[in-house]
Parts: sequence; C-alpha cells; structure tokens
Amino acid sequence: MRRPSDAKAVRRIRSVPSLPRRRRDAHKGDFGRVLVIGGARGMIGAPALAANAALRSGAGLVTVACPHSIQLAVATLCPCATTIPLPEGPAGMLDPKSARACLAGLGMFGDSTGPTVVAAGPGLGRGNTRFDRGVIALLKAFGEAGVPVVRDADALNAMPRITGRRSAVAGRDRCRRTVLTPHPGEMARLWGVSSDEIQSDREGYARRTAERLSTGATDPTIVVLKGHRSIVTDGSSVFVNDTGNPGMATGGTGDVLTGAIAGLAAQGMSLLDAAVLGVHVHGRAGDLAAAKTGRHGLIATDVLESLPKALGK
Repeated sequence: MRRPSDAKAVRRIRSVPSLPRRRRDAHKGDFGRVLVIGGARGMIGAPALAANAALRSGAGLVTVACPHSIQLAVATLCPCATTIPLPEGPAGMLDPKSARACLAGLGMFGDSTGPTVVAAGPGLGRGNTRFDRGVIALLKAFGEAGVPVVRDADALNAMPRITGRRSAVAGRDRCRRTVLTPHPGEMARLWGVSSDEIQSDREGYARRTAERLSTGATDPTIVVLKGHRSIVTDGSSVFVNDTGNPGMATGGTGDVLTGAIAGLAAQGMSLLDAAVLGVHVHGRAGDLAAAKTGRHGLIATDVLESLPKALGK
C-alpha cells in the first residue's frame, strides 16, 4: 500500500499537562461522569478494569453498561461504579441497536445527567457487519450529542477500513470528539496493512489516521498508537511517551489506559491533554508496579493499583 505524504509541519509536545486543581468544597459531580460500554460473555474483566481506572484517575462517577447476563459479575469487580444491563444477542454480546434505544431511554444522549465521556470497546467482542454498523451508530449518537468517546479494542475493530480517499470514511464513521487507542494490530486492520508496516512508520500512520478521521481543525480526532514509546497525536501535534516497560505487555493494561484517559477527560481536560497525561501516567504506573513485582509477573491490576501514586508524582 502506498503511503500518503506527510507535508504538514509537526508541533512536538515536550511537557506533560498538569491535573486540574480541585476546590476544597468540590463534590463528585464536579469531576465528570464516565460511561463504559463493553463486556461480553467471558469478557467481564475488561470493562471492569476500564471503569476502575477511570475512578482511579479522578472521575467523579462511573457507570458500566454491559450485557445483562454479566451485569452482576461486572458490578462485583467494580463496586465503586454503577452498572446498566443492556439487551444482548445469543452469543452474549450486546445488541447495539437495542442498546442504543435503552441508553436513549435513560437520557444518556445529551441529557444533563448523562455521561461527560464515553469509554467504548473493552471486552465488547467481535461481531458480523450488522453488529459493527450498530456499534458505529451507537457511538455516533454520543458524538452527535456532544459527548466525547474514547474508542478501544472492538470499538476500533468495528470501524471501516481507511483508504487513500478521504471520502471512504466521510459518510460512515468520521470521528467527532474522539480518542482512538489502537495497538499496532488494530491500526493495521484499520488501514488494511501488516503490523510490520505500521511499526515501520508509527508516527506517520498515527498522524494520518488523525487527519483522515477528524471532522475539522477545531474538532480533531486524537490517536494514541500504543506500544514502546506510545504516540499521541491530533495530526499536527505529536507526543512521544517515555514511560512504561515490557512488563506491561499483558492482557488488560490497554483497558486500564482507556479508563484513565476517559477519567481525565471527564474532569475537563481537553482530549489531547487527557490522552497525553493518561499515556504518561499509565506508563509511570507500570514502572512503579514493576519496581514492586518485577516485569515478568506484572499484571493489569498492578498497573491499576499504582495509578493514584503515579498521578501524585
């Protein structure tokens, strides 16, 4: 596949943004509401990790919307969050069309009690074309209501392939107020290339993805390309992370990152700042955890538990 050219000048982000200050008389409503959409039969840990990470990153309120058959199990794993049971299909994955109607009935699209930020994808599961289109429609409804969405995992896999023609995605899945958090394999599927191709030009592909999916210069898509020296970009500004370690190459750490970015954005940070700080702090938490457990035995909950200390630093 021929790579599009990179003619635009790049602004390098050298410093990490600070956490928003908290008033002494603040209450939980001041720090945003995160809605996590995900989970499926056999995948209860992913949405729970994302929800707990959002709380550990400072979100005031977190709710997990998941298939009804796993609601109680998810609730047990994140007792500080609330849960919403969603309609599901026979495979134990949510039914996107029915889920959209359910969430609309609860006032989740643009209502004053709805979410400040949505984190979608952890444990969602892979479906057919109908399922993918339903997921896209569900998440677009939040974007159209002005609610930012952090897309991870199968919320990325549901997206149509990016091609060299901007029009290929313009009518289907332009990403308004969105953060995408692909690992190299997910980015490769978005572009229809190999993971090796993505790894050979990580910054270029991250920037081009942000450019192709943005709705405009005032509302850019933010891309977080995960991996060694994760890249955060809106297409014109680029941050290359220097925290983290190989021990974090284990299941669930990406769900923790998704929740952390959503939790920071819920507190009023811009999506770019939330992504930059979230990536940096997530890596720092992994470094703190590795100092205790060693790298070989590191698991996602170790990173989760180290988030508050990492934020404190």
